[in-house]
Amino acid sequence: MKYMLLLRYPDGAGPQEGTPEFDAEMATWGALNQELKESGTVITAAGLQPETAATTVRTREGETVLTDGPFAETKELLFSFYVVDVPDLDAATALAARLPNAAYGSVAVRPLTFIEQA
Repeated sequence: MKYMLLLRYPDGAGPQEGTPEFDAEMATWGALNQELKESGTVITAAGLQPETAATTVRTREGETVLTDGPFAETKELLFSFYVVDVPDLDAATALAARLPNAAYGSVAVRPLTFIEQA
């Protein structure tokens, strides 16, 4: 079963760059990413540019309206995602719990209905 893991954190949460805690978290991310790659669990994963780099698209009454920034105010920032192929929801949530940001943010686990190959 394929799931998307949406990684979020409250602005300013988590270890700060340049600290030993940050370096330790980056090492954890690196080891976990390597493990997931070697196991074939990850279909794709990527970090996202900050919310300020977003462009929101709406179509209203036949007109396309572009807005800089996120669609809505939120307390948690979406910063990365994984698309994984695991046996079931239990496996997906167990993986989500291993992601370092789960300790100070959240990971939304969403089943995918289909993946179209480009």
